[in-house]
Amino acid sequence: MWSCEELVKHVDDMIYRSTTSISPDVRDLLEKALSKESNETAKSMLKAMLENEKMAGEKEKPVCQSPGFPTVYVSFGDRSLPGCDIRKIWGEAIIRGTNRQLLRPSMVHTLTRENPGDNSGVGVPNFEFDYVPDQEYLEMVVSFKGCGAELANAMQIFTVAKLEKGKDFAGLKRWVLDTVIKGGGKPCPPAAIGIGLGGQMDVACKLARKAVSVRRWDDENPDPLYARLEKELFESVNSLGIGPAGTGGDTTLLAVKIEAVSTHTAIAPAAITFHCWPARRTGIRIYPDGRTETIL
Repeated sequence: MWSCEELVKHVDDMIYRSTTSISPDVRDLLEKALSKESNETAKSMLKAMLENEKMAGEKEKPVCQSPGFPTVYVSFGDRSLPGCDIRKIWGEAIIRGTNRQLLRPSMVHTLTRENPGDNSGVGVPNFEFDYVPDQEYLEMVVSFKGCGAELANAMQIFTVAKLEKGKDFAGLKRWVLDTVIKGGGKPCPPAAIGIGLGGQMDVACKLARKAVSVRRWDDENPDPLYARLEKELFESVNSLGIGPAGTGGDTTLLAVKIEAVSTHTAIAPAAITFHCWPARRTGIRIYPDGRTETIL
């Protein structure tokens, strides 16, 4: 089994990689978007984004001036119990990352706006834990999700009638498009959206955040219905012409990701979370024998 000291090193490395680069899947999608873009202004925006990400890696500087808000997704099984205080390890690592100027000190008291100056604070980082009994590895994914993109987020408690199930969920689709239109350039497009469905309000919001934080943006949903909706919404949104940085173009979204659970028969909760193009996230799996696997 790995030691706590080894875990600290892995976490420090994850923070470094998450702040000085974007995940490879998203970089590939940006390059693909550039190769297909027909709008010259949009092309210049996409080129600048890719050049910015390249320079950040070369100069070991943050890929974005804002650190976003960190959420750490941790999953483990009976054979991969952490055995360390993961909350403490991550909290201290974020302070070290801030002191290394990888993260701007942006965490504040919600009402007084008091800033401790080191990105510490109640609930920082946010954690989502998942126990999977037979899982042999410890998995950690960290996502420093941009907070400007949060300004465009939306939540809706649908009824069955408002979903318009009989019209292929036209009510849900219209709400998604309206939300993207209202968001305009605020989420720093080309963005991705996570759509959470089911549970109650809190569950739908967490699912939306997880969908766009943990999943690869180039994967395909294993559920045929959600895979189809992801594809249709992706195409519909990109036909709007909002484009990179909201200046027009062919690529408004790089991905649409849906996560869903069951809900009560009286409601159909839905939440939308926007993720800006700097997808600052990394993920690893650590096996009992010390082997590691990079998943993001």
